[in-house]
Amino acid sequence: MDSWRASAACQNVDPDLFFPVGSGAPALVQAEEAKEICRGCPVQEACLRWAMDDSRQVTGVWGGLDDNERRGLKRRLRNRAVKAQ
Repeated sequence: MDSWRASAACQNVDPDLFFPVGSGAPALVQAEEAKEICRGCPVQEACLRWAMDDSRQVTGVWGGLDDNERRGLKRRLRNRAVKAQ
């Protein structure tokens, strides 16, 4: 287990909160509730890095970003890397 997880703000929260089902209003509200927990998390950056780089999570809220936001961030980072070459 990754050492950062021991300090995660979500440690005692139902994991289902971080995996909203669907794209309607209830799922959006649920994702925002999960992101609110992430905003106060001392290991938010480590969680996001783990989700994007180490385990390549494709669903759920990790490090304060949902799957669409993580895909967008990856795309922007990739574009910056290409421009920097």
